Amino acid sequence: MRVKAQMAMVMNLDKCIGCHTCSVTCKQTWTNRPGLEYVYFNNVETKPGLGYPRRYEDQDQWKGGWTLDRKGRLQLRSGGRLRRLLSIFYNPDLPTIDDYGDPWTYDYQTVLNAPLGTPNPSAHSISALTGRDMEMKWGSNWDDDLAGGPGHAAADPDLAGLNDQVKLAFEQVFMFYLPRICEHCLNPSCVASCPSGAMYKREEDGIVLVDQDRCRGWRFCVSGCPYKKVYFNHRTGKAEKCTLCFPRIEAGQPTICSETCVGRLRYLGLFLYDADKVLAAAATPDPRDLYHAQLSVFLDPEDPGVKSEAARQGIPADWLDAARRSPVYALAVRHRVALPLHPEYRTLPMVWYIPPLSPVADVVHAAGYDDADPDQVFAAIEALRVPCEYLANLFTAGDPGPVRRVLRTLAAVRTLMRAGQLGLGVPDGLAESVGASEVDLADLYRLLAIATTPQPPRSSATATGGSTSTCPPGLSHDRRPVQAGLGAAAIPHSRAVRRPRRARGRGGTAAAPMRGPARPVPRLAAGNAAI
Repeated sequence: MRVKAQMAMVMNLDKCIGCHTCSVTCKQTWTNRPGLEYVYFNNVETKPGLGYPRRYEDQDQWKGGWTLDRKGRLQLRSGGRLRRLLSIFYNPDLPTIDDYGDPWTYDYQTVLNAPLGTPNPSAHSISALTGRDMEMKWGSNWDDDLAGGPGHAAADPDLAGLNDQVKLAFEQVFMFYLPRICEHCLNPSCVASCPSGAMYKREEDGIVLVDQDRCRGWRFCVSGCPYKKVYFNHRTGKAEKCTLCFPRIEAGQPTICSETCVGRLRYLGLFLYDADKVLAAAATPDPRDLYHAQLSVFLDPEDPGVKSEAARQGIPADWLDAARRSPVYALAVRHRVALPLHPEYRTLPMVWYIPPLSPVADVVHAAGYDDADPDQVFAAIEALRVPCEYLANLFTAGDPGPVRRVLRTLAAVRTLMRAGQLGLGVPDGLAESVGASEVDLADLYRLLAIATTPQPPRSSATATGGSTSTCPPGLSHDRRPVQAGLGAAAIPHSRAVRRPRRARGRGGTAAAPMRGPARPVPRLAAGNAAI
């Protein structure tokens, strides 16, 4: 057993209101520079929809992530070393600027410098890349709120095979928002795709970064990432990506997207996992079993054997305590209401999502039924306008079973809390019907509720960058849950930042992350992963 710690995030989609505040603040913090005009480390998509870049989920087109060869071994979907060598000067699997959306601004000088008396001067759109006049045709959130309706949403790759069940007429439409950042995967295909070894996974917290000194701009990381969350800076000729705001993490602060989130839907925390099981889990033959295979990789931080082995391998005590009190572990493993995004890519993503339930309750109420009756709510789950099969295509490689169980659990939590607050009787067998107890449902409600704990003062050790005794992410000092950016979620300090030597696999096979001796990372500068 090789115990590793991994920073991870869980997003509650029921709380996302599609305001794009996270996208704006991330843009202003990380990518508000020349060469990154088209780049959004954080973006919010409307589902059903095409996403950003356009149809990024269609891996038959983009060749991202992993697949299995005839012998059941992992290999990059983009091919082995020979194919990548032959395409090193021309990579046909890269999205174009039209897929991302040509960024535009407006020719304001035409208005400002217009002579007196000029009738109705107007500022026309010009490309932010070339400065030439352009006609706007696509953007990072062009189909936001189902703009374009059937013309765009019908081409969503996740709707494949569901066209007879999904209705996109106005009175029958269904949508939800999907915020996305880099997944910081346990088995990142971008790391294995990089010919120069510039992509790496940090030893101490699993954050995936780019060594700007070693990057040569081959852009295989862009095509290798199935989520298309690695970008090319056309000014510097280097790859850049979401860094999970690691300078803020090291200072005990949440990511900027978490801190500014209006809906307070993001949870930050630690997982402990067995690195020796990563490749076996990613090579699970049936894609529908990948979700359960990834769950088997995670270690129970309450297990005395895990704690002793983790301590023996050098994981600090405050990190072990943070893993024990982690809200992301509780949501994903203990309560199992959070699901990974597209596990069929075999990268073992570490940004998980709680599927939306609110439209289910709306459907029940609109039909004239009591949305507090779990039987009627459960029946509505089976009759969603966008069926569970669509959510399953997003989160469980097409297996609707886990999605139904999550939605039933969330409905049971609502029923239990409503009964308690209104003095109603709790339906018999409610908790047992979802495989939980009333204590479990109350604990889940406590995790999902908005916390109001004030931020405690930081210790002097924290301010100077030393060890800290402030509470780990996810819980306040009085053990109430805290969402990132909304309270006492002091994240334990990372150990000295060290860059592990990249493990080399044969051909296109996966390389186990973080093998070999570590070496120091170059100095860090704002806006880049490491330069």
